[in-house]
Amino acid sequence: MRLLHTMLRVGDLDRAIAFYTEVLGMRLLRRQDYPEGKFTLAFVGYQDESEAAVLELTHNWGVDGYELGTAYGHIALEVPDAYAACEAIRVRGGKVVREAGPMKHGTTVIAFVEDPDGYKVELIQARSDSPAH
Repeated sequence: MRLLHTMLRVGDLDRAIAFYTEVLGMRLLRRQDYPEGKFTLAFVGYQDESEAAVLELTHNWGVDGYELGTAYGHIALEVPDAYAACEAIRVRGGKVVREAGPMKHGTTVIAFVEDPDGYKVELIQARSDSPAH
């Protein structure tokens, strides 16, 4: 078994695709309308779906926003330098909601940005002693 994707419902699909591709640097892997179901799916990621987990952005036609609820946490991305990533995201129009710095009660450098629908994306700075956390 392997993790395939995480699905997020978005209010404006083009705005969401622009954030994940232009601000976070993912690629639009595929997009398909389902007229009978009145929804569109778009898959974005850093690698092809055959190689890594991706995000499925679901737009239900006629719905322009959602309540995020209290169970959802965040998406996490590893970055080489969280400070530089925050600056680059800000320059590209992204919203940094927690500046880069050591996590509370730890030493790992993290930051948080927010997508246009309010979903949190955590940036975790890669440790020089290991490729992943």
